[in-house]
Amino acid sequence: MSDAELVSLAQAVGLAVDWTDANGRPQRVAPPVLQRILQALGYPCASPAQIAESQQHAARLHDLPPLLTLDQQQPLDLGDYFAADTPYRIELEDGSRVDAQLDAEARLSGYLPIGYHRLDIADRSLTLAVAPAHCYALQDVVGHARPRVWGLTAQLYALRRPGDGGLGDTLALEQLARAAAARGADALAISPLHAQFSADPQRFSPYSPSSRLFRNVLHSAPASLLGETALQNAIRDAGLGPELQRLEQLPLIDWPAAARAKQQLLRSLCRDFFAAAHPLQADFEAFRQAGGEALENHCRFEVLQADLARSGGPQGWQAWPTELRDPSTAAVARFAAAQGEALRFHAFGQWLIDRGLARAQQAARDAGMGLGLIADLAVGADSGGSQAWSRQDELLATLSVGAPPDILNRAGQAWGVSAFSPEGLRRNGFRAFIEMLRANFAHAGGVRIDHVMGLMRLWLIPADTPPDQGAYLHYPLQDLLRLLALESWRARAVVLGEDLGTVPAGFGDQLQARRILGMRVLQFEHEQARFKAPRDWPDTALATTTTHDLPTMAGWWLGRDLDWHVRLGLTSPEDQPTYLDERARHRQALCQALQDDADPPLQTPLDTATLIDASIAFLGHTPAPLVLLPVEDVLGLEEQANVPGTLDSHPNWRRRLPGASAELLDGDCAERRLALLREARNPTARPQPTAQKDANDDA
Repeated sequence: MSDAELVSLAQAVGLAVDWTDANGRPQRVAPPVLQRILQALGYPCASPAQIAESQQHAARLHDLPPLLTLDQQQPLDLGDYFAADTPYRIELEDGSRVDAQLDAEARLSGYLPIGYHRLDIADRSLTLAVAPAHCYALQDVVGHARPRVWGLTAQLYALRRPGDGGLGDTLALEQLARAAAARGADALAISPLHAQFSADPQRFSPYSPSSRLFRNVLHSAPASLLGETALQNAIRDAGLGPELQRLEQLPLIDWPAAARAKQQLLRSLCRDFFAAAHPLQADFEAFRQAGGEALENHCRFEVLQADLARSGGPQGWQAWPTELRDPSTAAVARFAAAQGEALRFHAFGQWLIDRGLARAQQAARDAGMGLGLIADLAVGADSGGSQAWSRQDELLATLSVGAPPDILNRAGQAWGVSAFSPEGLRRNGFRAFIEMLRANFAHAGGVRIDHVMGLMRLWLIPADTPPDQGAYLHYPLQDLLRLLALESWRARAVVLGEDLGTVPAGFGDQLQARRILGMRVLQFEHEQARFKAPRDWPDTALATTTTHDLPTMAGWWLGRDLDWHVRLGLTSPEDQPTYLDERARHRQALCQALQDDADPPLQTPLDTATLIDASIAFLGHTPAPLVLLPVEDVLGLEEQANVPGTLDSHPNWRRRLPGASAELLDGDCAERRLALLREARNPTARPQPTAQKDANDDA
């Protein structure tokens, strides 16, 4: 077996043997790494005979798939499958029909409306997904070509309200949405709400979910749907009052304890709900029926995992008894038939969180927001979770998504989540991708796609392998972009793409062409010793001060992140002076950029509060169509939500905001900063307030 044969197979299945790193240096994947990844993709390659067989398998990737995508008003070349002049019939979504034949070049041409249509040609029947030219965009929301809207970002779990039981919920989200809208915000972007593992509350990272098709029921606010009386009765019956009060007073979220209490509360509510003819039972049944097989499988997974965990069995489905590893087996059906009440409970939880999220979005829109909620779509799902179990042919459960070494993480990153299989997606008509988009567009005015480069390629790492021993796997970018544009328009929701890190050449142009907003972060927008002036920022990306994986502006200014890196062993004490010197240069450069932008000039030296104020106005002056300001920076908080590369050593995803959502923006500090942003976005709206240090500013 030669390296050339291995390389040829790798290229045939979409692996990038050669790639360019973040420093512009060419790299090549070593043959042993290629072998491990090919094996995980289902292409054995340990011998010439295996490679030959795998090459035959790879050749079938060019067979006619069950779904084809095309851009509206563009011809579809079918010459690889059918002869010129072959007759066909298209049944459109509205039930009407089109009878025609391929042209002389075997192309399907002519006008078709956007949507999913059935094509019958020769002896084949398949789906045509006809996409608009671009995603639903901010221009479509505001009705003109140069939007200048703004909004806030919030970690939903961090929100507070009286009686929340120690964890942010959709009612607190409603309250924050109304407060932000009253101050002129058009959007509220939130952390992922993906479903976690009810049987394992130790796993709570919103970016490592069990499923991206369903939601985390712990964030439900039952009183918003069932009423306060029903909630208080359930709390009393379950004896949960003291525990919920204790959890609510904690400085950090105790996820396991909060999860146990919330699950107990939901079970009490569920019993009461079905004990009598509740008027909302018909709505629940309609929700469950609409959820179909996907919802049923998720509920089955939850019950199976809990049942096995109680007996000390494995939690990841790959280690379950063989007859339970496939959701379509008779053994799973028998188990489900005996667990009707337990399955109904998990469907009840999904109904509560779905309806609560719908209420929050409606509240945001009714309060005047143009977009309302912006959902966050994680890059992958846990390989041992519900989505991977129910869609095994479409997910790669033995490879982890990550990132190669770059300027942010010199060791590379392994995120511990699984990715879609490009081959499996194509073979199944992109079913898993489409259903995921629909689940996340529901009840949102926009979706932020985490690591949006995954639409084109993902860095995949075999199990028990260092992050730098991976390779890029290419995805059918044009198909995915067309489906994204189509679903975006059907949902009337904009698309944002987190494009930080190693971005492939030309990828930004693809995003721009589809009106997917990229992302620019103030802390990164510098070249050596100079921060970009507002006029030099692009009008094709949203602007923000920071993200959940980075320090807040106060934390950056004060070097809190550098202190944490030493404390957590991410940086050696010997290297700390180098990073401190670099931060000092960046601080000076940012001060200069802010001073150049300010009118009237800022008083120097800048204190932390003035630095934040000036940074917010600075972002507002950029041509970015959308500015998203983290609530942490509105309040001047110092600590960040998450430190990548850590688990329990830093309180990741556990910090709560210092006030109830309904009043969080009422303080002088928050009012001043939101006024600065509002004025910077719309200079004719009102005179610019004078920035001053607030006595209540945490910084």
